[in-house]
Amino acid sequence: MNTEVTRVEKPWGYELHWAKTDRYVGKIIHVNAGHALSLQYHNVKDETIYLWSGRLLFEIQEGERLVKREMKPGERVHVKPKTVHRMTAIEDSDLFEVSTPELDDVVRLEDRYGRENR
Repeated sequence: MNTEVTRVEKPWGYELHWAKTDRYVGKIIHVNAGHALSLQYHNVKDETIYLWSGRLLFEIQEGERLVKREMKPGERVHVKPKTVHRMTAIEDSDLFEVSTPELDDVVRLEDRYGRENR
């Protein structure tokens, strides 16, 4: 039995990868208050986010618009491939992400930390 959990440091917080198979990945993502992940999309990766604690501003593409919604604990969002999205922590936030296994499938459109795809 593999009990290893991998911690991945990020400029906005960190990820704990607690499940990884050839079919799915499970992460706990911690975002520090005031920090944001990239405005991004995935070509193949399909993910569902569940907010466990804190508050997030979740931006997601709906049609041609980027819609902003505040998420509270217990709320979830499904992000299909090619959907532009971003999370910004209003408070320190912890969330669960379950996705397909394409961890490197990130196209960054904007990034506060200089990691845009060029």
